[in-house]
Amino acid sequence: MDQPAPTAGQPGPAAEPHPLRERLTIPVLAFGGILMAVMQTVVVPLLPDLPRLTHSSAGAVSWTVTATLLAGAVLTPVLGRAGDMYGKRRVLTGALALMTVGSVLCALSSDIAVLIAARALQGAAASVVPLSISILRDELPPERRGSAVALMSSTVGIGAALGLPLAALVVQYYDWHTMFWLTSFLGVLGVAAVWWAIRESPVREPSRFDVLGTLGLAAGLTALLLGVSQGGQWGWGSPRVLGLFGAAALLLALWWWQQLRTAQPLVDLHLVTRPRVGLSHVAALLTGFAFYANSLVTAQLVQAPKATGYGLGLSIVATGLCLLPGGVTMLLFSPVSARISAARGPRVTLALGAAVIACGYVVRIADSRDLWMIILGATVVSTGTTLAYSALPTLILRAVPATQTASANGVNVLMRTIGQATSSAAVAAVLTHHTSLVGGVPIATLHGYLLAFAMAGAVALAAAAAALSIPGDRAPDGTPRAEGRAESARNDALEGA
Repeated sequence: MDQPAPTAGQPGPAAEPHPLRERLTIPVLAFGGILMAVMQTVVVPLLPDLPRLTHSSAGAVSWTVTATLLAGAVLTPVLGRAGDMYGKRRVLTGALALMTVGSVLCALSSDIAVLIAARALQGAAASVVPLSISILRDELPPERRGSAVALMSSTVGIGAALGLPLAALVVQYYDWHTMFWLTSFLGVLGVAAVWWAIRESPVREPSRFDVLGTLGLAAGLTALLLGVSQGGQWGWGSPRVLGLFGAAALLLALWWWQQLRTAQPLVDLHLVTRPRVGLSHVAALLTGFAFYANSLVTAQLVQAPKATGYGLGLSIVATGLCLLPGGVTMLLFSPVSARISAARGPRVTLALGAAVIACGYVVRIADSRDLWMIILGATVVSTGTTLAYSALPTLILRAVPATQTASANGVNVLMRTIGQATSSAAVAAVLTHHTSLVGGVPIATLHGYLLAFAMAGAVALAAAAAALSIPGDRAPDGTPRAEGRAESARNDALEGA
């Protein structure tokens, strides 16, 4: 039974944990994170065939991806705030349940409108990782927290690497609805596991939910991400896209003004504007941009026809297998990230991860014709992503109160999402402007791919610079490290003023 809500910032009475359930906390939460990433990835192998299977246009089918992106971006900070207020396990279970309902609807229907609505429901699962990280902070002792948070952050890449080849195999040998029945079963298993193994966190911040702020953020983010995701298709200079960007700027400015004047805001902007938190969000946006280009470009590059002179003509199944070593690497390097953060601080880990991402793109630029070099470069980028993504929530945990962990990490994940959406649009724009005809079909040139790698590498270096500029790195016990104690004290004094 859930514990009664405590006073703001204070943990309520905690029930004695069951030994087996306590041991399963990390595996169950990690399973939820992997499942979320798999759900977001499984539709990719279907995209070329969905227009025929659903008797719809390619533009309509693209909304099966766009709807998930928009819903995830909007719901992640909202559900994070709800978790801080009403209970993290409760909200986490609800997010997984919505994701599972969406999968069931996809399994039952071939109507494109139903599929788009179902994929929007699945976007709620984007909040799984920040909610889980918040639970880990509340439930685990400090000595176990770093490695658990690092593993939780890595589940996004692990699930994506597993989901693509799994979905491709199912689609190739079975009816495409079978894939969604399989994910529905896994979703039910995930909901049941979370409800049984995870106890409700006693740390809450009782307050009134900011409905107006939620609506304002939803409207502003929808306009922004819709313009970014559809700009290539509608035209970046088209009235629709320019109107969306103008509306996004106006709506988000009004939302910012409203949040600063609300006693109990959806997002504590006074906290966000602190250098420790704000620069962490900037680094998250840049890292999301740099990381996402790897998956996008690798998949297209290895599937390009051999007639291009550089393409390998691989199937979608083989493409997924090319990305699989990166997922395995993320699993193996997550504890390494935790150890580096414990020894040197998470901002050093974040900067190192971003630098490794840049090195991975140097490998990609050096040789993108041989399969083993392509896999090596993609794996190096995945290694850097593991270090960076594992450090980001640790930075947030050390910079915000326990009662705002889920909402602050939700905003951080939102910034990653915006970075990934921007990366997708930027890569598409680069490849579209560097094409040649192969068999009468416009195909991106190798030069276009190399430019995309260079762009992502430069953004990764910018992420490293942002990481190194984060002030006042703290030790695992929350006290400032010796080398930054004076600077941290000054920042604390300024922030508390």
